[in-house]
Amino acid sequence: MRYRIAFLPLLAAALGLMFSAALPAQAHDFTVGGLKIDHPWARATPGQAKNGAAYLVIHSSEAADDRLVAAATDVAQRVELHNHLNVDGVMQMREVEGIDVPAGGMATLKPGSFHVMLMGLKAPLKEGESFPLTLTFEKAGSTTVEVNVEAVGSMGSMSGDMKHDGMEKMDHDHADHDHMDHGTKNN
Repeated sequence: MRYRIAFLPLLAAALGLMFSAALPAQAHDFTVGGLKIDHPWARATPGQAKNGAAYLVIHSSEAADDRLVAAATDVAQRVELHNHLNVDGVMQMREVEGIDVPAGGMATLKPGSFHVMLMGLKAPLKEGESFPLTLTFEKAGSTTVEVNVEAVGSMGSMSGDMKHDGMEKMDHDHADHDHMDHGTKNN
């Protein structure tokens, strides 16, 4: 009898694990044509920050290259596609005409690299909230994704020390974007 009583909690735990493993994980990806947009996210903005950024990964199963050419959202007054560049040892942010998505490849929008710049936020981005972001591609067309707002210092689903293709890590959301050298459009 004593063994049966000790066995019941183990059985209950095993059944709980079995049933929780059978439940589907909540997906956070979106598709348009042969493109899959994976884990759109943004960092929460500290204090009265006027700007923020959104990040995501675009996977292509298309036979031809495509290009992200625009983004739009109601949470900011202006939305631009940007990249960080190391110019003579100084990190500079630049607006770009588009972000290439190679056929059968992927484009990663991440801190310190390509990203969707949200300028003139209408309200702070708060951890745990989300907002819609419409992405427009040259060939695949437009789709609206839901951007999850993560913690202020989050690196999204990425971890570890990021080198950004040889560039130094930049604390994007704490930068004074209103006075940063945005230069002219590249790409």
